[in-house]
Amino acid sequence: MSVENKHPCFIFVNPQMGENIGASARGMWNFGLERMRIVAPRDGWPNQKAVAMASGAGRLLDEALIFPTFTDAIADQHFIFATTARPRDLLKPIYSPEEAMKLAFSKISRGQNVGFAFGPERSGLENLDIVKANAIVSVPVNAKFPSLNLAQCALLLAYEWMLKSSNLNNDKQILEQSSMVDVMKVEKLSQYFEDALEKADFFYPEDKAESMKINFRNMWSRMPLTNSDVQIFYGMLRQLLRANKKS
Repeated sequence: MSVENKHPCFIFVNPQMGENIGASARGMWNFGLERMRIVAPRDGWPNQKAVAMASGAGRLLDEALIFPTFTDAIADQHFIFATTARPRDLLKPIYSPEEAMKLAFSKISRGQNVGFAFGPERSGLENLDIVKANAIVSVPVNAKFPSLNLAQCALLLAYEWMLKSSNLNNDKQILEQSSMVDVMKVEKLSQYFEDALEKADFFYPEDKAESMKINFRNMWSRMPLTNSDVQIFYGMLRQLLRANKKS
């Protein structure tokens, strides 16, 4: 297993306050996580407030990968968890932090890249970002006060990772390599189908087209596809298009 795959990465999407980024870095490093990705931080990068708050975890900020969009940040990932307080009417598998980390450990042990996405402090992840995730992590909190600080959420998940990885590492089992595809391959496959369906006037009526496309993309993100699966889907559609031209 490569070093890159030993731990999940934490992806902070449009974070608003440097202090929260720094505190998140501390929480991650407390429990042995160091792969941080940041998408279009509001106040730019580097951020001195983040550095000050990170204290001894400043190395995570120095090595953090910065991306312009969420799609760019998850392109090489095989499975993405979206952290959100509610599913927002999107049909996705929902896991508790404990369950999510158990699944993450299993996937990472098979050679997959796994990421956890965190939205901006004020509004959380947008539906257009959540739709690109494979599953949702929902923290069971007090219904009268459900708001979690960004760094608190990161700390909680990092703690669950430490518990799970510490327990399961003791098994010392030989782990098989996986052939699961990354997010970018699924995105391209989805776009290939969407373009063909667009030409066939599938997305009708026009006023419902956008919501239909979102549900269509959401469907792809829920499927655990292998490289072989992707090739079969491409072949299926190409053959259908050829047959349609002949008829």
